[in-house]
Amino acid sequence: MGKTNYILVTGGVLSEVGKVITAASVGAVLQAKGVTVSVQKCDPYLNVDAGLLNPKEHGECFVTKDGAETDLDLGHYERFLDLELTQKNATLSGRLLRDLIADERAGKFGGKTVQLVPHLTNAIKTAIHEAATGDIHLVEIGGTVGDYEGLSFVEAIREFSLEVGRENCLFVHVVYVPFLEASQEYKTKPAQNALADLRGFGIMPDVVAVRTEGHAAPPKSIGEKIAISSGVRSEGIVMMPNVATVYEVPLAVARDLGQLLSEFSGVTTEPKLERWQRLARRDDAEYPHEIRVGLVAKYTDNSDTYLSVTEALKSAAWANNSEIRIEWISAEEASDEDFAEVDAVVVPGGFGERGVEGKIAAATYCLEHNKPYLGICLGLQVAVIAAARRGGVADANSEEFGAEAGKNVVYIMDGQEGKESTGGTMRLGDYPAKLVAESLAARVYDATEVTERHRHRYEVNQQFTQAVAAGGVKISGTSPDATLVEFVEAPANDYFIATQAHPEFRSRPFRPHPLFDGLVKAALKM
Repeated sequence: MGKTNYILVTGGVLSEVGKVITAASVGAVLQAKGVTVSVQKCDPYLNVDAGLLNPKEHGECFVTKDGAETDLDLGHYERFLDLELTQKNATLSGRLLRDLIADERAGKFGGKTVQLVPHLTNAIKTAIHEAATGDIHLVEIGGTVGDYEGLSFVEAIREFSLEVGRENCLFVHVVYVPFLEASQEYKTKPAQNALADLRGFGIMPDVVAVRTEGHAAPPKSIGEKIAISSGVRSEGIVMMPNVATVYEVPLAVARDLGQLLSEFSGVTTEPKLERWQRLARRDDAEYPHEIRVGLVAKYTDNSDTYLSVTEALKSAAWANNSEIRIEWISAEEASDEDFAEVDAVVVPGGFGERGVEGKIAAATYCLEHNKPYLGICLGLQVAVIAAARRGGVADANSEEFGAEAGKNVVYIMDGQEGKESTGGTMRLGDYPAKLVAESLAARVYDATEVTERHRHRYEVNQQFTQAVAAGGVKISGTSPDATLVEFVEAPANDYFIATQAHPEFRSRPFRPHPLFDGLVKAALKM
């Protein structure tokens, strides 16, 4: 195409209306047409990053390859578009304002009054330019149009469209149409008001994605009514009722917006959607096998806290022609009976002492009963603690949980002391590891050198290697200089492996990560 065009996605009526899946699906359809796509999430939060957000409320903290701590939406984009995103792909008000204030303090504005317009809006526009690559750059504006904290972002994309040329921008507005049970009818007035709000800010959308839920697909008259009231042409209206799986959404986008996307991109090639058709079918397919995987977790009341883990498990199961049931096991209440009832156990990453003994118990049970086990980050540390206790180190524990010298089989990394409540200071992003030849880890990866993403400040204390080995666990992967433990496994078990990394972040719906694939294969043999 030669130059970058832009698709700018906003939302109305209420938050969490489906902007991410809509934008990701549009990107997936464009990719299926041979168009190169990049993506950016702009959030009006005053947080500098997502590292200190409460996972119980906001879901998982997704980490990019360069160590950016972002919200879970970037995970959706990576999985849908098979991209490896960076800090540039996540833009938050807090970071922009922090940098603006730093520049003002340094005298870079020459004594001028620093204002939201034009200084913050200019910073937003610069961030969009810096993140844009390829043929089309997707920009999602978080929150809802009309929210106070998001006004600068809406103004910024309005200005941006004028500067790069309105013809080079496609505005997509996602709205919600509720269904009233009492009258058994859809109500379009909230959507009409949301569109009026957007026009009031000087933006006329080209596409309106209409979200509905709880009932069969709404009648075409709903879309027609919104088109007439908004001035958006009928071919720019896409109806998006709830579907069995989010992987159906690209198919709906291709069906309803195909012509418009062809016009905008200049690429008339029909999208190759076979991969998405297969993904859409697999969620409700009949499988010859079923496995039960126990996820030993602290935040069992919010599955989004472990979204990448559950998506990686599902992808691995479906790739192995198996249905999967994820059993949520409370780390605070876990028992041997819970572990016995499942075919495999996963202990995901986490922080804090609450529930850690339940996670240690999970690792111990799997060691002693040859139960398939996958430990992630803290899941590696509790596996090492469990093995050390079995190997003779009474009361072995982590410094994070108060372990003293002589019992601290996991300790805080050099340079991390005093930073426990500070964001952006952990060992973050991609780091390489060297695997022991012929180890389970090397066999699973079919490699002896791998790179995975990390998010931790505690590390295995190698002074306890002998005790850990006596307890049934050996080191099977380290940092290239051998100073940091990256993988451990149990040689006597069929599948007991743990990594200090977060492999779930690199799993894809159509290409499951080897560690999850290995766990599912082992569970199917149980």
